Amino acid sequence: MAALGIAIGGSNWFSALALGVTLLKCLLIPTYHSTDFEVHRNWLAITHSLPISQWYYEATSEWTLDYPPFFAWFEYALSHVAKYFDQEMLNVRNLNYSSSRTLLFQRFSVIFTDALFVYAVHECCKCIDGKKAGKELTEKPKFILSVLLLWNFGLLIVDHIHFQYNGFLSGLMLLSIARFFQKRHMEGAFLFAVLLHFKHIYLYVAPAYGVYLLRSYCFTANKPDGSIRWNSFSFVRLISLGLIVFLVSALSLGPFLALNQLPQVFSRLFPFKRGLCHAYWAPNFWALYSALDKVLSVIGLELKLLDPNKIPKASMTSGLVQQFQHTVLPSVTPLATFICTLIAMLPSVFCLWFKPQGPRGFLRCLILCALSSFMFGWHVHEKAILLAVLPMSLLSVGKAVDASIFLILTTTGHYSLFPLLFTAPEKKSLFLIGWKLSTSLAWDLWKSSVNLYSLSPPGT
Repeated sequence: MAALGIAIGGSNWFSALALGVTLLKCLLIPTYHSTDFEVHRNWLAITHSLPISQWYYEATSEWTLDYPPFFAWFEYALSHVAKYFDQEMLNVRNLNYSSSRTLLFQRFSVIFTDALFVYAVHECCKCIDGKKAGKELTEKPKFILSVLLLWNFGLLIVDHIHFQYNGFLSGLMLLSIARFFQKRHMEGAFLFAVLLHFKHIYLYVAPAYGVYLLRSYCFTANKPDGSIRWNSFSFVRLISLGLIVFLVSALSLGPFLALNQLPQVFSRLFPFKRGLCHAYWAPNFWALYSALDKVLSVIGLELKLLDPNKIPKASMTSGLVQQFQHTVLPSVTPLATFICTLIAMLPSVFCLWFKPQGPRGFLRCLILCALSSFMFGWHVHEKAILLAVLPMSLLSVGKAVDASIFLILTTTGHYSLFPLLFTAPEKKSLFLIGWKLSTSLAWDLWKSSVNLYSLSPPGT
C-alpha cells in the first residue's frame, strides 16, 4: 500500500486509481462469461428488433426480459451502437450467438457505463470528513474509500468476468446517497426512483429511503430531545417527493399501462415460481435451512423413516423457473420470506424514525435493509451481497468499529462470489488476486482507518 501511495502521489491519485482499474477491466475482456452475457445480448435483440408491445411477451429464448422498463430502454439505446459492431447479435432467433465483435461491444459497454460509478465515487469522497487524515496517502479517508469502491473485487468478478451492469446501477445508488449527505434530498429521491425502474432489486432498500425522507426531510424540525415536532411537517415537500415518484413511474410504466400490459410486465419482474435458493447458493438463512432439510432427509432414509419414492426429485438450486418442496422441514413460500425480511428490517427502520442520525443513520439503515433481504429474501443471488458491501465502504472510513465490521463483511461476501470463477485461468490467477484485494488490502486499509482514531487493532 505504501508503494501504491508513492506511485500515485500528488493530487491526481483519484484519476490514477480510476484509470488503473479501467485498464484492468480491459485486460479481463478475454475471460469467460456466464449465461448473463447471452441474457443481455438477447435483450439487445428484443428491444432493437421488436416493437415495445412485444418486449415483455417475447419468449424465443429462455432468458426473457425481466428487468424494469428503464433497463429495457437502456438496452434499446445500446443496441443502436451494437449494430455498428455486429448486426447478427440483434437477431432474436440467433440464440447463444457470440462473436469477437459481440464480445468486444458488450464488454466495452460495461466499462463505458462504469463512468457513472466513477463519478458517484468521486461525489461520495466529497462527503467524507478529511480532518483526521494522516500524512501518508494511505491514511487519507478519501483515498481509502476510493480504493474500496473503484477496485471492489466483487464488482470486477460480477461485471467484468461473469458479466452484468452492477457498476452502472451501483453508481446511481451511491450518487443518491451522496446527494443526501450534500442535503440535496430531491435529487437523491429522483435518482433512487430512477434506479428502481432500472432494477427492482433495490426495492429491498426502499424502506430506508422512504422513512428517511419522511422523517428528516418532510419534518423540518425536532424537539430538543430529538423527537418529532409534529407541527413542522411540510406538505409541500411531501407532495414534491410524491410528484417525483409519480412522474418517474409514469415515464417508465406509462407506455405499458397504455398498452394494458402492466400485469404482464409485473409477472416478468416478480417470477415467484423460481426456487427458494439460486443456482449458486447465497450464504444466507435459507441456504442453511435447505442444507438442514437435506441432512434430515438423508438421516430419515438411513433410518427408514422416509419413503424414498415420496422424496422430491427437483433440484432446489437450478435457478430456472420451478417450484421445490422440502422433504422434512416445512416448505417455504415467497410470503414467508417476505414476512421474515420485513421483521428483520423493522428494528433498523424504527431506529431511523425514532432516533434519526442524519445521513449516516440513513446509510446504516440502508445497509441493514440490504443485509436483511440478503439473509431472508426469496431466490437471493450471491451477487446481492454487493448491495450491502458497497455502501458499507462509506462507513468503514469513519469509525474503527465500522471498519472491523466491513473487514468481516467484505471478506465473507467476496469469498461467496468465488464459485463464479469456475474456469481454470480464473481459478489459478484471479482467485489469488481477489483474495489479496478482499482480505489483505481490506486489512491494510482497516489498520489505516484505526490509526486515524489513535486506536490499536485487537491483539496488538
